Amino acid sequence: MSLSDGLEALKQKRYADAIAYLDRFLATSPSEDSREYYQAQTGLVRAYHGSREYNKAIALCLELVESSNPTLGIWAQQSLDSLKKKVNSGANLLKTAKAAHKEKRYPEAIGALQTFLKIHPESPQSGQVRIMLVKAYKANKQIDNAISLCVQLLKHEDPLVQNWAQQAIGSLRAMKAKQEGGHSSRSSSKSSLRQAGRAVTAGVRLAMVGTKDSLALVSTITLMMLGGMLFTLFLALTLIVNSTNPTAGVGISVLLTIGANLLIFFLSPFLLDLTQSWLYGTRWVSLADIERYSPESARVIQRVCQQKKLQQPRLGIINDETPTAFTYGSLPNTARIVVSQGLFTYLEDEEAATVYAHELGHVVHWDFAVMTIAATLVQITYLVYVWLKELDRGNDRKSEWAGRAAIVAYIFYIVGTYLQLYLSRIREYYADRFAAQTTGNPNALSRALVKIAYGVLEVNQKSDKPNRLTEGTRALGIYDPRAAASTGTAYRVAQDSQSIGRIFLWDLFNPWAFWMELNSTHPLTGKRVRALSTYAEQLGLDSEFDMVQVVREGRLLDKKQLYGNFVGDLLRYLAPWLGFASGSAIAFSTANIGFVFLFGGIGILLQTVALFPRVQKWQESDVFSLMCDPYASPFRPIPATLKGQIIGRGDSGYAFGSDMMFQDDTGLMYLHYASFWGPLGNFFFGATQVQGLMGHQGKVRGWFRRGIAPYMDMKQMAIAGKKINGYHDTWMLAIGGVLTLLGVVLMFG
Repeated sequence: MSLSDGLEALKQKRYADAIAYLDRFLATSPSEDSREYYQAQTGLVRAYHGSREYNKAIALCLELVESSNPTLGIWAQQSLDSLKKKVNSGANLLKTAKAAHKEKRYPEAIGALQTFLKIHPESPQSGQVRIMLVKAYKANKQIDNAISLCVQLLKHEDPLVQNWAQQAIGSLRAMKAKQEGGHSSRSSSKSSLRQAGRAVTAGVRLAMVGTKDSLALVSTITLMMLGGMLFTLFLALTLIVNSTNPTAGVGISVLLTIGANLLIFFLSPFLLDLTQSWLYGTRWVSLADIERYSPESARVIQRVCQQKKLQQPRLGIINDETPTAFTYGSLPNTARIVVSQGLFTYLEDEEAATVYAHELGHVVHWDFAVMTIAATLVQITYLVYVWLKELDRGNDRKSEWAGRAAIVAYIFYIVGTYLQLYLSRIREYYADRFAAQTTGNPNALSRALVKIAYGVLEVNQKSDKPNRLTEGTRALGIYDPRAAASTGTAYRVAQDSQSIGRIFLWDLFNPWAFWMELNSTHPLTGKRVRALSTYAEQLGLDSEFDMVQVVREGRLLDKKQLYGNFVGDLLRYLAPWLGFASGSAIAFSTANIGFVFLFGGIGILLQTVALFPRVQKWQESDVFSLMCDPYASPFRPIPATLKGQIIGRGDSGYAFGSDMMFQDDTGLMYLHYASFWGPLGNFFFGATQVQGLMGHQGKVRGWFRRGIAPYMDMKQMAIAGKKINGYHDTWMLAIGGVLTLLGVVLMFG
């Protein structure tokens, strides 16, 4: 094959033949400085252009611009400028790359991405493009190239790109080790999860796990109870306003209740649209836009909408790197599904798809509509309570009835809040099952839950202001951000899935976990992962996390210690109240009020000694080890010494907060400070000293406690050349001592 064959094919617009001829000529040409060689190169550029392989044409032009032949260099530059305009400043290159990756034409995707980076090395998109290139290398089995690029991204100026690289490099190194016959390794910053498989087919019916309650029944009962409570309040309000016709009052109450419910039902989505746009800058996108981020997510949305005969939900993306997703609306065909940009940063394609499937489960089950109504009804109940309190200011009969109705309204508000929380937890279990059935991939959702916790932890750690997204969407989102500290820390440092599973022991077996869950919008992560692992078993898959082993280990825990500690913790918590109650009973029978102060003071002293015991030797430990203790509780302290650094305030963005975030090599948790001078001292400590402690290494000792979020009551901290003491027990001892002394004086004075 000769140069003339290639040029003739180019003239006849047989571009594929021209490329083959010219490639062969260039590979066998004896001289790279000959006129024929330059002709072949320019011909190859034109052939690439004619076959619309613009990325290859641009790449070749970039090489020719550096040619020693000035005429060729000028021609290449002119061609390059023309090609850049044709690819619309890289947009077509990225489109080509995404399409090629979706169709598993990985070499073509790699070529397009590499060309984009050559043309636009300083593009704002360069970080995301390099992430795409890592994924393409990985899919094409070019693991060394993927690892090399990941190492570069660890030093990227964008911390979110760094975070992604930290997540990816562990799995890449594990793949390389597997290829070489070695063992899995992990990055220095976080764990590499082994990825269990997925079902060959989706749509297999799965037996419900995690709850025995019917979602439809719970939803119906909850809404009936909330509606009934609101009706009762409207009835009370109607009768309060000097109604002379109670029957008419009942009718008006019914109409008001129905009207309020209808108004809430149909207006809430639009009000939330405005709220989302104002608070978070939500941008509404097409399915094609979602496909660019996660092709499988787009396929899942299409499939579910076709199967369930649903109109495609309105899709939104929030430009925030905190990973989250939520849905809301009034009717299934008017649903909205909103995710954050961080969801695509922290999750792989199949993991993001399970999150979308989870949110679609809420749509199919009408959860978003039920929760919209329930949440609004609870808020109206609270507003009625506030209004009634305002009415309860006079001495007439109307004010008296208003005061009584206010008490009822507040009780209804508390009951309604817990009903709403319970309903919210039940709906999460059903949405998880729907995602597992729809995608056939419960393991990916398990990974997603853990990675979302890690992402929440990472973003909040780096933020210098409160994250409005996580707090504002806590009830709607897929994950409770308060639970992120333990699970996110485990994912960061654990060497394998089983190590992460140890964190779940507390969720599954500690009695305090049940108590804490009552106040949460979501089931504890360990319970959700256990349910998803059961779905994996039903599908004949290995589980992402060996929850069977976790449960087996949990059954070996000392039940006497677990529940004995729980009873002891309750007694510690209730000691002052039990003291005051006992003292009041004795005072009533003896007509001596001194017993109230004496027994109440003793209760406070006993509680203080139990919560803040004197310690002769503080045991050195680390955050991860403390979190793995399945016997830990909020009221049974674990004295410990930790080495690490202060990385921020406990309440991000509050310039006068005295609580701090403490991090060691294994994780981070809240550090609770208490001044000798009480709240005023806390304020001055937060205002004058906390900022200066950030970033400094030191040692802290205190009493570790475990709730949904772990924390330590600080006893003493040596950091930045300072020794800082905490006085958690000082004021409690003082108050208890004063009350006890006052009781003795009143009894015998």
